[in-house]
Amino acid sequence: MTASDADFEQATSSLFGPYHLRELINSGGSAEIWLATDPNGKCVAIRRLMNDSLFNFAERKRFVRGCEILSKIHDHEHVIGYIEHGKINGSLYLAMEYVESSNLKLLLSRADPVLVEFVGNILIDMAVALEHVHDSGFIHLDFKPENVLVTRNGNVRLIDFDLAQPKPEQPKKMADNAGTPGYMAPEQILRQPLDHRADMYAFGVTAYEVLTFQKPFQGDSPKEILRQQLDPTAFINPREHNPDIPIALEKVILKCLDSVPDRRYPFTSVLVRDLKAALYV
Repeated sequence: MTASDADFEQATSSLFGPYHLRELINSGGSAEIWLATDPNGKCVAIRRLMNDSLFNFAERKRFVRGCEILSKIHDHEHVIGYIEHGKINGSLYLAMEYVESSNLKLLLSRADPVLVEFVGNILIDMAVALEHVHDSGFIHLDFKPENVLVTRNGNVRLIDFDLAQPKPEQPKKMADNAGTPGYMAPEQILRQPLDHRADMYAFGVTAYEVLTFQKPFQGDSPKEILRQQLDPTAFINPREHNPDIPIALEKVILKCLDSVPDRRYPFTSVLVRDLKAALYV
């Protein structure tokens, strides 16, 4: 590297502890994500809590909890890799594996061809990621396209465990009812006891979008979304949007989207099995 190259590199990055922040990848909600390099020049992703006030107790607690949970479950091909977390100059951060990818929400917004080419892989890998989370003793509680990264080869990484909770033995009412209304199960919106089957509902909503480029339930408020979730006449089956969806695959999605938790899949492993059978994998 020449002196001018070094000067340019220094000018186009900023130091954050031992990391050089190179490019802002995403900013939204409570955090921002940077492409960075570590002291050895390896690319990593740095997630920083933006509203880092000492009095922002809820966000700080969620951020740290998400980091701790990821540190316990990250050793899986479809969960983002964990490096470390902590505090630098008063800012909470998480260092993660960097994957050249786009989140599923962006891919859906532009009807990216990768969704057609690798649709089966994406659906199965998302379910396998959830299976790993559940088998590791946690529920995600914020499963949605924005929290699924997809590479150009259709490889999936599940991210953002800030709202995750230990998986209860029996349905449990959660003290924190945060989430994204369009992907929350009816019992979650109603603040009723819930378990891992709430994640299966969110998977069903996401899979419906991947297959149809439509949301199954439209609404600007939790109340409006709940009304549609509980009204059979408001729901349009996936094959009405996309007749190419195999009947067996539609049945899997509809089972995930049942408003009654006991009628959904009892275990994520059964969902993965039925998905593979429907997709001839």
